[in-house]
Amino acid sequence: MASTRLSYQTCGWSSSSAAGTTTTTLLPPRTCLGVVRASAKKRAFELRVVAETAMEAVELKKDIAEFYDESSALWEDLWGDHMHHGFYDPKADDVSVSDHRAAQTRMIDEVLRFAGISEKLPIGKGKNVVDVGCGIGGSSRYLASKYGANCKGITLSPVQAQRANALAAAQGLANKASFQVADALAQPFPDGQFDLVWSMESGEHMPDKAKFVDELVRVAAPGATIILVTWCHRDLGPSEQSLKPDEKKLLDKICNAFYLPAWCSTADYLKLLESYSLEDIKAEDWSPYVAPFWPAVIRSALTFKGFFSLLRTGTKTIRGALAMPLMIQGFKKDLIKYSIITCRKPE
Repeated sequence: MASTRLSYQTCGWSSSSAAGTTTTTLLPPRTCLGVVRASAKKRAFELRVVAETAMEAVELKKDIAEFYDESSALWEDLWGDHMHHGFYDPKADDVSVSDHRAAQTRMIDEVLRFAGISEKLPIGKGKNVVDVGCGIGGSSRYLASKYGANCKGITLSPVQAQRANALAAAQGLANKASFQVADALAQPFPDGQFDLVWSMESGEHMPDKAKFVDELVRVAAPGATIILVTWCHRDLGPSEQSLKPDEKKLLDKICNAFYLPAWCSTADYLKLLESYSLEDIKAEDWSPYVAPFWPAVIRSALTFKGFFSLLRTGTKTIRGALAMPLMIQGFKKDLIKYSIITCRKPE
């Protein structure tokens, strides 16, 4: 039985027989020219898509950096060192204002517990930690202080990196925690350097989730623990191909306000991690444990101090503040999930 294909090199039809002989029938010049033009147009389109995607990624990084350059000082003033959710008792009827900062520290302890790291089970041989999307370095300084870990943090925001280094120096931790501007998708570290790879609420900003996971795995040392805490959308059901139109619309509004690319599900992250043959992969939805967080953030923004401080920041920060009720809506609809995912790189 012969198989037929179009050969762009000869601009003709090539027919291969079962006996292994190949014959080529040249196409008429006009048809041949049409084939070449179609091929050139297709290639030009592909190159344009690649170029546009690269430009969008550059613009996204710039917007993220500017967003945190603007907002970090306000956040630190109102909420302290930790730029992430707090961990609360879902059975508690009320949460006092003074407990919110404690809840953020409790989040770190609960994450470590879930990952199997405690004071009796230290981070790793060298206690080297990378904090991917470090903010102003709250997690790194906590880990350096509690475990004596050597922490390196990366962020897209020059303001955050500078402030994180200043706080480390002020707390006597400059020799244990250092911070720099770098891209999480192209980390400036050699392979296998870290005993703990820590990403606390930075994955949602990553435009290429596969590359993000690849970098987390690459910089992890053999036997290292990888911790990923991030916002996800709900897992799709067996019969679903995508989220519902109203769900997409809500997430798009949040993306525009917080400079996020497309969301993914917890299941999507698990598939990526499973492709690396990692060990002890586990995940949980911690949405019930963070439920009081966004209402508390909104209340802090509506105080006299918070409101006038917000007005002095910039348009990016104000736009993000106006979108905070959308996060509450997303959690209530079970559309947004606060996911913790941990695993271990084989020895």
